[in-house]
Amino acid sequence: MGIKLAKKFDGEIISADSRQVYRGMNLGTGKVTQEEQKIIKHYLLDVANPRKIFTVSDFKKLGEKAIKEALCKNKVPFIVGGTGFYIDALVKGLVLPEVPANKNLRAKLEKMTAENLYKELKKLDPNRAKTIDQKNKRRLVRSLEIIKTTGKPVPVLKELPRYTVLYLGINPPKNILEKRIKLRLEKRLRHGMIKEVNKLLQSGVSKKRLYGFGLEYRQISEYLASEKFKVKSIKNFNNSEYYQKLLRSIIKYSKRQMTWFKRNKEIHWVKTQNESEKLIRKFI
Repeated sequence: MGIKLAKKFDGEIISADSRQVYRGMNLGTGKVTQEEQKIIKHYLLDVANPRKIFTVSDFKKLGEKAIKEALCKNKVPFIVGGTGFYIDALVKGLVLPEVPANKNLRAKLEKMTAENLYKELKKLDPNRAKTIDQKNKRRLVRSLEIIKTTGKPVPVLKELPRYTVLYLGINPPKNILEKRIKLRLEKRLRHGMIKEVNKLLQSGVSKKRLYGFGLEYRQISEYLASEKFKVKSIKNFNNSEYYQKLLRSIIKYSKRQMTWFKRNKEIHWVKTQNESEKLIRKFI
């Protein structure tokens, strides 16, 4: 829908996905194909090395640059995604804490489980603990990094909106969504998602790093490790416990995404492209 709308209204797309920024992570992130990118220009794809940390601050800076570039060409920027926090940081102008990454501290924190990280955060900053995703290890580590570096609680994010925004969202019925998730997963596997994960491992991306990306990268890297790279066929993965666990994880993740987006009362929940077009015409 994003591509169709951008094409109709002379727009360009900014991908707001925390994993699509990484090179070599295509099938597992649902990144648009090279052919689709020829239809509409896309920003914020393949801008980072998967072995290195790419933060929401990095995304915000590059996103603002992309919006400016699109507007200078009289194009309508369409932000499509994805990662709710990244979208909010960009369009709401969230003022993010400027605390540099501490490799030694991160290495120490990343050895802890998400459960123990959350307990630590709850003890040091109860207010941040109330709003964070308890299972998102990356955010838990970052919050504790800020606290331990500054000696203060995580600051409340301030909003300095720079843009007038029209929010469009799609929310299909639960049974249809789960069916689409299953079909999408099977399609990605057919197109070589297991080979993609194996290639990342062979290129030097650690299993620990892939585990941190969650979902497809976590379950498939674990599967490959368990099979000791001897059996990599789609059929074997599809019949494994890893497939079932992955499918359940994606469905759960989609529910968490929806919980995040439903907090935004400005979103127009649309059922058809025609509805979207009417809202966009009125907006612009």
